[in-house]
Amino acid sequence: QVQLVESGGGSVQTGGSLKLSCTASGAIASFNMFSMAWFRQTPGNEREGVASIDRGGDKLFADSVKGRFTIAKDNAKSTLYLEMNNLKPEDTAMYYCASHPGWFKSLNVNSYAYFGQGTQVTVSS
Repeated sequence: QVQLVESGGGSVQTGGSLKLSCTASGAIASFNMFSMAWFRQTPGNEREGVASIDRGGDKLFADSVKGRFTIAKDNAKSTLYLEMNNLKPEDTAMYYCASHPGWFKSLNVNSYAYFGQGTQVTVSS
């Protein structure tokens, strides 16, 4: 069993920045054996892939966040990050961390077996 705990959400104004963290624990014996991603979801909508990073560190971003968001991971700390800059009201959502064993990049929710409980990001205009 893998546990993922997100933190760092909050409320900011348009143009502001936030850095989300996701710490893994449990059966995730070797954090660097997993591919990771961030998803977001608003009420009544499907979960949307935001950014993904594979075991080698290659990254994939949704078009809506390219140039504004960065994904990174620290294998020594078993932690995944999402740095969000130039935030817009449309970025408002619950943000979820996801992981799955293997070497791939994917923004498809079905590619991941493990999800955290989420952290809320609210961007006001």
